[in-house]
Amino acid sequence: MKKIILIFILLSTCLTSKLSAQSEEVQQLLLNVEKLAQFKQILSDLKKGYQIVSVGYSTIKDLSQGNFNLHKTFLDGLMMVSPTVKKYKRIADIINNQLLIVKEYKTAFNRFKQDGNFNPGEIEYLGKVYGNLFKQSLNDLDELMMIITDSKLRMSDDERLEAIDQVFSKMQDKLLFLRHFNNNTTILALQRAREKNDAATMQKIYGINK
Repeated sequence: MKKIILIFILLSTCLTSKLSAQSEEVQQLLLNVEKLAQFKQILSDLKKGYQIVSVGYSTIKDLSQGNFNLHKTFLDGLMMVSPTVKKYKRIADIINNQLLIVKEYKTAFNRFKQDGNFNPGEIEYLGKVYGNLFKQSLNDLDELMMIITDSKLRMSDDERLEAIDQVFSKMQDKLLFLRHFNNNTTILALQRAREKNDAATMQKIYGINK
């Protein structure tokens, strides 16, 4: 009888141990399943995050590219000169003033060289003044051509018109300077001619021979 009881106790102990072990395995399995589900959720969240970032980057890239294209189109448009600018009255005025500068300085210079009231050094000085003025007027014309020629400068119509006005003002100043310079030089030539005439008259009156 004691043996039967002992055997029964041993069987009960083994069964309890097995049940306990199985219970731990079940709990561990449940934990593993839960961890797997959490891991899957993390992967899913990471995937969604990547997709959001990827789409966002593409959107930003597209917007940036679009803005660049718009910017390039705008800048390319500024390289073209509109008919309004090309027909601006000041353009003809600038060219006409430059022609007047050339015509008036040549006429005056030839007259001063021929009237005999200026020495060679003075004639050379007059030539340098006229030559420098002529070169500056050509620079103004070059600037004008840059402003009104396609694909030369990036400027709006208003900026081009303002730049043309500035060139006109500079050319106008040169023409006014030339006329003032010629007028003063002519007065000097007349004074010298009068002095020579007065001297010649005095010589005749007093019978003075050179």
